Amino acid sequence: MKAHKTSQRSARRTGAALLATATLAALPVVGAQGLTGPSGAAAAGHDSTAYENAAHKSRHGTPKSGAWQGGWAASPQAPTEVFTPNWSKQGFAQHSVRQVVRVSKGGTKARIELSNRYGKTPLRITGATIARTAEGAAVEGGSVRKLAFGKQASLTIPAGGTAYSDSVPFPVRALESLTVTLYLAEPTGPTTFHMTSSATSYRAKGDHTADRDGAAFTETSDSWYYLSGVEVSGRATARRDSVVTFGDSITDGTGSSLNTNNRYPDELAERFAAAGKPRSVLNHGISGNQVTNDTSWAGEKGLVRFKKDVLSEPNVGTVIVLEGINDIGGSGPTYPGGPTPEVSVKKLIEGHRSLIRQAHARGVKVVGATLTPVKGSFYDTPANEAKRDAVNDWIRDSGAYDEVVDLDRALADPADPDRIRPVYDSGDALHPNDAGYRAMAAALDLRTL
Repeated sequence: MKAHKTSQRSARRTGAALLATATLAALPVVGAQGLTGPSGAAAAGHDSTAYENAAHKSRHGTPKSGAWQGGWAASPQAPTEVFTPNWSKQGFAQHSVRQVVRVSKGGTKARIELSNRYGKTPLRITGATIARTAEGAAVEGGSVRKLAFGKQASLTIPAGGTAYSDSVPFPVRALESLTVTLYLAEPTGPTTFHMTSSATSYRAKGDHTADRDGAAFTETSDSWYYLSGVEVSGRATARRDSVVTFGDSITDGTGSSLNTNNRYPDELAERFAAAGKPRSVLNHGISGNQVTNDTSWAGEKGLVRFKKDVLSEPNVGTVIVLEGINDIGGSGPTYPGGPTPEVSVKKLIEGHRSLIRQAHARGVKVVGATLTPVKGSFYDTPANEAKRDAVNDWIRDSGAYDEVVDLDRALADPADPDRIRPVYDSGDALHPNDAGYRAMAAALDLRTL
C-alpha cells in the first residue's frame, strides 16, 4: 500500500536530488596528527550555548558544499528505569561507554552530537573516539579516530546543553555501523539518555576509548547515553531531503530484534539504499511518548519536543508523524508509570494540526501515518478503538497532511481488521515484529518523501 496525495502542497515540496555517497579511503590510527579544525558547531571556551548557536546558524542557513546531514539520531530522554534496569539514574564515573549506531547516509567527514538536555549538573566529556564497528564491542583496526571539541580533547556541557564535536575526516558508507566511545572520568550524576535502543551499549572501567578489542567492556545495556546524533558531510552540495520519523515505540522499534537494525526507519533507509539513492533517515521515536501529555518516563509531549528533536536536524525535507496511540490508551490503568490525563479525539487532532503547522512554518513536508491496530493488546477497549478509528478517519480524509501512509491497513489482519496480522505481531498485539516493521517501510511510496 502506497502513501497517497491529500493536498497540492506535496507538488511544491518535492525533495531535491541526493548527495553522492563518498568513496571510502584508508583511515589514520588513533593518535595521528592533523585533526580538522572546529566545525560550524565549535566555539571558544567550550561553552555549549555557543556550540548550539553556531550549529543553528549552520543548520538553518542556505545549504552549501560541505553542509551537514544527519546520519543517525536518537531523541534525548530524562533518566528512568520504568521498564528494565539501565545506567541512566546511577550515571558514570571513570567509565568508558561504547555505543554502536548505523548511519543511513554516507559522507567523507563525520561529527557527533552529545546531549545534556536533562542533566542537573555540567557534564564533563574527558575523551571521545569514533571507529568502524567490528563484532560486539570491538572495532576495526586502524579505524579509531580521536574526536576533538574546539580543538581540545575534552569539554564541559552545561546542564540542559548540547554540543558537537569538530569534524573529522572519516569516509563512511550508507548503512555502515560506527562505534562511538566516550570516556567519563568525573562523576556524571543521572544521565540524559535514550531508553529503548534495540542495540547493545558497553561499559568498561577506566579509559578504553582507543581499544581495538572489546575485552574491557564487560557490562552491557540496551540504551544509548548522551549520544544523540552522528552527522555526515561530503563533497556534494547538501540537499533538504533528510527524512525524520517521529513517534512513539512503534517508530522507536520496540518489538524488533536486538542489534539487527530492523526498526521501520532502518528498513526505510535500506529501501532508499537498495534503489541506489541513499538518504538521511533519522529516528526520533520515544517509547511511550504522547502528542499532548508530558510523562515522567516517556519524554516531553510531542508538541514540545517536535521543535527540539525534528526541526533542529540539518536539511530536513520530510517528517513522518506516527503518534497518538499512547494519548488514547494512556489514561487507562495499564499505562506504565500511572495514568495520564484523558485525551479527546478533538484534542488529539488539534495536537496533530499543531505539529503540521510547526513543520510547514519551516518548509518541511509532513506525512501522516494512521494509528496501527491494538485489538487484543493492553490498550484494547471499545472506547479506545472508537477514538483510534476517529483519528484515523481524520488522518485519511481531512487533507491536513501533505501525504498519508495507511499503516493501519498495512498491518491489519484481513480476517479481523482491528487486530494486527499474526505474522506481523511481536507478541503483545500492539508492537510489530521485524516482518511488521518491513511491511511498514514497504507501505511508504519513496517518490512522495
